[in-house]
Parts: sequence; structure tokens; C-alpha cells
Amino acid sequence: MIPPAHHPSRTEPSGTVGAALGAPAPFVHPALFYRGPRDYAAGVGGFVRTALTAGEPVLVAVPGPHLEALQGDLGAEGDGVEYVDMSALGRNPGRILAALQDFADRHPGRSARIVGEPIWAGRSTAEVLEATRHEALINTAFAGRPATILCPYDVTALPPEVVADARRTHPTLIEDGLDLLSPGYTDAAIVCADCDLPLPAPPAGALVLDYAGGGLGHLREHTETWTRGTPLDAGRRGDLVLAISEAAANSVAHGGGKGTLLLWATPAGHVVAEVRDGGRLSDPLAGRRRPAPASGNGGRGLWMVHQLCDLVEVRALDSGLTLRLHMAIG
Repeated sequence: MIPPAHHPSRTEPSGTVGAALGAPAPFVHPALFYRGPRDYAAGVGGFVRTALTAGEPVLVAVPGPHLEALQGDLGAEGDGVEYVDMSALGRNPGRILAALQDFADRHPGRSARIVGEPIWAGRSTAEVLEATRHEALINTAFAGRPATILCPYDVTALPPEVVADARRTHPTLIEDGLDLLSPGYTDAAIVCADCDLPLPAPPAGALVLDYAGGGLGHLREHTETWTRGTPLDAGRRGDLVLAISEAAANSVAHGGGKGTLLLWATPAGHVVAEVRDGGRLSDPLAGRRRPAPASGNGGRGLWMVHQLCDLVEVRALDSGLTLRLHMAIG
């Protein structure tokens, strides 16, 4: 069972999260439920201003339109803020956690203050599932660390089930001007298991390649040949081949010594590679946090896969591990 993040013992009045920014504190991870631009500016802008007044390091990682609006609203006040377009950083939700940890690591001994908006209207079902997994795993990755990560959710535009999941992945909520405990908050392991929904079946025409130790060079050659027949440019083909090679090597090392690769292109303009093996994902954070230099190659393969692909769908089941890798054309 994965331990939950710090859960405050009582409901606190609106503004407590922001007011506590200047003092050392356990990890705080509230969801901000907002309705419209004015609500967003008040909640997120107020959080940032309070952090800046307290002299805390601030990272704002939100989708482009929100980023521009916040920068315009904060003006010169926001000169000390680090801004990141979440639609680029979080295109693959599996990349977000490492970026948040990297920011906190650059400010040792201080409480990092982060706005992270990984889910917005228009996200695909697959992206939302992996972003929900990310939101749950934040609580594991930052447990016991003094930091606050505020996650805005547009309750007027997002489906009700997405908002319900936000209640499950955040210990506290900011809703209608109040800071509240989330009665739906649950263990990260439960949320991650619920994200392991069956993947849509690959198309009948998918290329299927089995591999084992000693055959990875042959697998790479087949993959390189196949990708030349897709609309991916040379750089994207190289990234995909490298990601597949890393995933297949991981199968040989940790997934029973063998695996199966499936390759296909979608009408929506993606090239997809699916790697299946008999392995288990003992560490749910594997690939989502940067491997420590002292760990050698431990976790490096999955890390590389997440960095190279536009979306990585993970299914860790009793029957084995499946990674579905997406690469967009263009």
C-alpha cells in the first residue's frame, strides 16, 4: 500500500493554504475548482502573489492560454516566477512529475510553490487517465517534503467523472472560496489500479514482432524499416525507435527475458508502438522521476521512453506489463 500524503486534520478557512506559504510545512496538494477566467485569476493569481510576498520559489505550469493570461495579470509582479507551458511539458503526463521535482530540487531548504494544471478540456481519454495517475503519484513522490502544488480544475468544462477523480487524488480542495478536506481522497495505489482500464484492441493489420535476449538488434532493424513507411520525419522516427529499443531492453532485463512488439498507425495521425511482457512494475514512480546518478541504469529505460514519446499509456496488471507509446505526426 502506498502511503498517502499529509492530510490536514481539520477544515480550514479560505486562504489558509496561501497564508501558510511563508512557513515550513508538510506537503500540501489542493485542487482548485474554478468557474471561469475571473475565478481562475483570483485563485491562481492569489496563490502566486502570496508565495512571492513570502519570498518562496514559484513555478507555474499551466496550458498556454492560461499561462498568457496569468503573465498579463501578474505583470512585473511575476518577474520571479518560472513559467512553463503545460500543453508542451505535459503532452505526455508521464513527464510532469520529474519537472516538478527538478524545480523543488533547485531550491533546497525552501518550500517550493507550484501551480500544475495537467488536465484541461480537450484532453483525450487516454491522456486524462495518465494525468490522473500522475496526480495520485504526486502524493507519493512529495510525501514528507515541504512544498505546495496547487492544481486548477475547470468544473464548468471538464466531465463530472474527471472532477470526481480530482477529489480522490487531492487531500484538500479549494471550492467556492473555502479550503476543505476532500472526503473522497484515497490511496494512490487505488487510483492507479483504477487507471489500468483495458486498452483498445490494436487494429487487425498491426505488425507483430516477438523478441528475446540476443534479438534486440534484429528488432531494431525491423522497427527502423517499418517506421520509414510512416509519415514521421527522420527525427521523430529516431525517437520512436530509441524508445522502443529501451522498452524492449527493459523487457529482457526485467520482464521475463522476452516480449512482443506491435506497431501501427492511426487515422488520427499517430504512430503507435505497444510493448508487452511478463514483468511487473514494482515501483509506480519508475520512469516518472529522474533516475539518480548513483543508481546506474536503474529506471533509465522507462525514463527515456517517457521523455521521447508524446504519450505513454501504462498498464501494470497481474498478467504482465504493457506500454503503449504514441508519437504524433508533425
